[in-house]
Amino acid sequence: MGRTRVKYDRFPGFHAAAVADTVAGRLAAIDRALGEGIGHKLFTVLVVNRARGENQRIYSSLPEAYPVGGAKPIVTGSLAGVLEGRCRFLDTYDDVKAAFFDHALIRSLGCESCVNVPVMWNGAVIGMLNLLHEARWYGEEDVPTFRIMAALAVPALQQVIAGWGNEA
Repeated sequence: MGRTRVKYDRFPGFHAAAVADTVAGRLAAIDRALGEGIGHKLFTVLVVNRARGENQRIYSSLPEAYPVGGAKPIVTGSLAGVLEGRCRFLDTYDDVKAAFFDHALIRSLGCESCVNVPVMWNGAVIGMLNLLHEARWYGEEDVPTFRIMAALAVPALQQVIAGWGNEA
């Protein structure tokens, strides 16, 4: 992976993500922080809606291609590791193609790898941060930063879930 990693606590986006007080502000700051520190061509945030059996998109860095409000069914087999709290790495376009029905759109955006980062609260996965980039962009060395950014996303996802009321 020919890139330089920035220590998470040394870029402005990290600090903005830590203090943002709205859902949109916090997720935009996390987007910026991950873009500065690790990099991505597409960043989305999904919230798990168990009542509907789907993951609902609440943030997208490219809303023209991946609009907020989109939903995908929870497919436990393909997301088993993520739903158990582990990052899922898709390193190549073949991996992405096997995992996503919209792989052609993903590739058209210049993305051939993906990492799904679980956002957890009280021992359960409540959502995911999804970063997509060139092939083989992400690795295990990024997991500590992913975990910190996922923890910073918890208040935003909890606010969304609370807004669903009895639906979630």
